[in-house]
Amino acid sequence: MSNVVQFPDKHSQDQVMSQACDWISKLDRGLTEIEEQALKNWLAEQPQHLPCLLNVAEMWDKMDDLQRLSDLFPQVNLHAETQVEQTSQTTRSKATPSSWAVAASICFMLVLAGINLMGQAGPWSEQIVSTQTNYQTQVGQSNKVQLADGSQLTLNTNTFVQVRFSQNARIIELQRGEIHIDVAHDKTRPLSVLAAGKIIQAVGTAFSVQMQKNAIELIVTEGEVLVDKQEGEVDKGDRLAKSALAVTKGQKVDINRQQIEVKKNHVVDIAPAEIAVDLSWRSGNLVFRGESLEDAVAEISRYTKIKIELTADTNLRNTKVAGVFKTGDVEGLLNALQHNFAIQGKKQADGTIVLTPAA
Repeated sequence: MSNVVQFPDKHSQDQVMSQACDWISKLDRGLTEIEEQALKNWLAEQPQHLPCLLNVAEMWDKMDDLQRLSDLFPQVNLHAETQVEQTSQTTRSKATPSSWAVAASICFMLVLAGINLMGQAGPWSEQIVSTQTNYQTQVGQSNKVQLADGSQLTLNTNTFVQVRFSQNARIIELQRGEIHIDVAHDKTRPLSVLAAGKIIQAVGTAFSVQMQKNAIELIVTEGEVLVDKQEGEVDKGDRLAKSALAVTKGQKVDINRQQIEVKKNHVVDIAPAEIAVDLSWRSGNLVFRGESLEDAVAEISRYTKIKIELTADTNLRNTKVAGVFKTGDVEGLLNALQHNFAIQGKKQADGTIVLTPAA
């Protein structure tokens, strides 16, 4: 399965139907305990998830799968055909023909993938359908996605990732931007993040990766990850060698994008407070604790399409900035700079804002 998920609406209809199709495929071959909990979490996220799941199940004549897991749906009597039909009609009334065509094609591809796997591996309880999904956020957006294995993936502004899951491996290829991943524990399938020729691998942990202009920044918030240069076919699920660089909770490493080897002397310990500052974007904030105005503006500019420039004044560029700012709130930033730092923003004809010392 290959599709691109953008986020004009976090719970867009096509995305929900795609996820529902994925769950129906998993229900058909049997859920693991981890997947069962992940399904419960998915159902609890939004009220439209359950009716969409029921409707897709009915469309593909899979209601028997849901009946076997009726304990997951205490709020719905799955044996009441009239109630299911009413739910289905409600969902259909909101769906366009093209949306259902997408859902049908996705489900059909998942079924074919399951048939192919049947002849190649063990019992259905061990089957894992191969999937590929691209997730993208626009400038100023952030979004959280629960992946099929239960992992929680959070995308920061202007981020693009390709997620590939197979029977042997879980691959997240970061092509631009920044992510935080809370990895669902699975010893049989390591999760690997690919970024600029490097591979960051974990079994069950949490970490963030940011693609910068000249470096890759890795911060580990839980557990341990291994880092090495990318070699061979990572989709086979091969584990990194013990010689790979280990980065543990509370550590950070900046990896030069042009550097082939990943060196241990680049790993530094960072305090919990610094980690909270670096990852404050996950709550929609940017925290500055004495950074230069030049560095602060560079960070703020990641979250807005408005161009912000500084004059050549060295004192202005080196002004130390402290405070909490909402991501993308340019007006709030300008007000804070005006009142707290005596810096004014002048809007140019092309929309650019030029920061200068207040007169």
